[in-house]
Amino acid sequence: MPSFDIVSKIDAQTLDNAINNAKKEILNRYDFHGSKSSIELDKKTNMVTVVTEDDMRLKAIEGSIISRMVKQNLDPKALDFGEEQYASGNMIRKEIKIKEGLDKEAAKKVVKKIKDSGLKVEASIMNDQVRVTGKKIDDLQAVISLCRGEDFGQPLQYINMRN
Repeated sequence: MPSFDIVSKIDAQTLDNAINNAKKEILNRYDFHGSKSSIELDKKTNMVTVVTEDDMRLKAIEGSIISRMVKQNLDPKALDFGEEQYASGNMIRKEIKIKEGLDKEAAKKVVKKIKDSGLKVEASIMNDQVRVTGKKIDDLQAVISLCRGEDFGQPLQYINMRN
């Protein structure tokens, strides 16, 4: 029976390249000359930590990260911008979490959307992904186009298409 999986993953190397390019851009900008701003990517916890002096620079760094992700063909919806915290002195710290895997709420939304469509397919939640099975490949392709047209709050990829 044909099937495929709906997942939400980010390529770690591409993300690392995007963050490194954002670091280079910030180092070379005139408005950051003499700044103590830093961008750090922790690959184990999937967190980007930004430390800078003021809110204006923080917004510029966030914009730089988003633009570099778009240029690397990564979806910026995978970023979860947390709250700003005051670090030592006059510094501001912000932790940006990278969402990986479909959380329960997003998976439920995907399954509900598929079931409401009336297509003759079966959708089930398996850990952090959704498996869709059906008798016809055309129905599976219709599910993919249906999900591409909808916004579930995080980027989706469609993998393991099997016959």
